[in-house]
Amino acid sequence: MLRTLIFDWDGTLHNTRALYGGAFRAAYSWLVEAGQAPARRYTDEELSVYLGINAREMWKTFMPGLSQELRDRASAIVGERMVAGIKAGRAILYPGAEEALEEIKSDGYRLVFLSNCKRAYMEAHREWFGLDRYFDGFYCCEDYDFIPKKDIFPHVAETFPGDYLMIGDRNSDLALGFAHGLKTIACAYGFGAPAEWEGADGLARSVAELPGLVRKLA
Repeated sequence: MLRTLIFDWDGTLHNTRALYGGAFRAAYSWLVEAGQAPARRYTDEELSVYLGINAREMWKTFMPGLSQELRDRASAIVGERMVAGIKAGRAILYPGAEEALEEIKSDGYRLVFLSNCKRAYMEAHREWFGLDRYFDGFYCCEDYDFIPKKDIFPHVAETFPGDYLMIGDRNSDLALGFAHGLKTIACAYGFGAPAEWEGADGLARSVAELPGLVRKLA
């Protein structure tokens, strides 16, 4: 029986759209005012392609010609705005997320949080939603200098040895599973594209489907 379930956060349990659009637009406006970007407004739909990607990779992809110093400042603005939004109660979980976590936890699994986020963002969510009720371990890519999740996994395995199931919506989540021979569940309701889910052992169309898929694959 599988013992440890590794959960992505954004696009898997948390609907990041509620926070990200406004935070990104604040950072982009700062770049426009600084003469570093042309004036335009990005829609939430346009920005969704960047959700679930770590901040360093996002800004490198989005504005490759921008200096690292400016990328870091823009990234900091996004992070600060999102943390403020969490603390103001604007973070939204997908419908049924807490119920699914409670059901899975009651089945006796260990749950691990692994996100391409920054520590302040992770800790704000952890406190606001009381995530210690569900998760036994918390990992964010900032603590590992933004390396890919598949390279963070050995640190998880060192603390939580055994068999694993990876659950997430983006190719970085599935890549972890494929790289280490783990079973995987792709979350089709998140921010990834169908091509990113190819090869997954299970496909969840909603959070409510996760407990059943976990039992099936375990």
